[in-house]
Amino acid sequence: MSDIFREVEEEVRRERFEKLWKKYGDHVIAAAALIVIGAAGVQLYRYYEQRQENKASIAYTAAAQLLDSGQPAAAESQFAGLARSAPHGYAQVARLAEADAMFGAGNRGAAVNLYEQIAAGSDAYLGAVARLHAAWAIVDSAPKSEVEMLLAPLTDPTSPWHGLTQEVFAYENLRSGNAAEALKAYQQIASDPNAPSSLHTRASAMVRFLSAGGDANYGTVPPSRPAQVPVSPASPATRTAPGAPPSR
Repeated sequence: MSDIFREVEEEVRRERFEKLWKKYGDHVIAAAALIVIGAAGVQLYRYYEQRQENKASIAYTAAAQLLDSGQPAAAESQFAGLARSAPHGYAQVARLAEADAMFGAGNRGAAVNLYEQIAAGSDAYLGAVARLHAAWAIVDSAPKSEVEMLLAPLTDPTSPWHGLTQEVFAYENLRSGNAAEALKAYQQIASDPNAPSSLHTRASAMVRFLSAGGDANYGTVPPSRPAQVPVSPASPATRTAPGAPPSR
């Protein structure tokens, strides 16, 4: 008896399944197709992104080589193109490199303006780098207060950028003739265990330089005397023969 009930139950289930399939089968097939197409689309998009990133990487390297070889104007043009068309990450870095190329080409005002635009953007890392680059671009000509205002967001002692900002201030003190404050700042940087190794090396070198009196003014080098040109004896062809009248 139980077998009969089981067969009836299975038949009912089969009929229900057939009714559901007739009603919703097309939707199930369409959904499955969309899943397959979607997965293929994701793979294609990733492949496209990878190709675009590879192209941007090659173009960026070529532009950087132009800058390194002393062609900042050409590099600026290349970086500007990347900033407009490259994937987002490369575009952001290219903007910073474009500003560096502007500065290298002598367009300091335009470079500082672009640095400040990047600093005001949403990328905190690039913004910090842009602030430091802008500070070095203006430190030889701008008032100290302007440099300090530019670097203010990075001066917190817990900031990873703190040591690099102090290097700018140390240089500014040295440039303005305050060697004692400059030496003190370089000593603090050199003794900071959290300072990057390259920064530590530069600061230590400046400490040795200033401690040895490297900033002292020893006067000017006297001009060299004009070279004494020896007078050679007249050649036989120009000598006057004995008894001959002098040549006219």
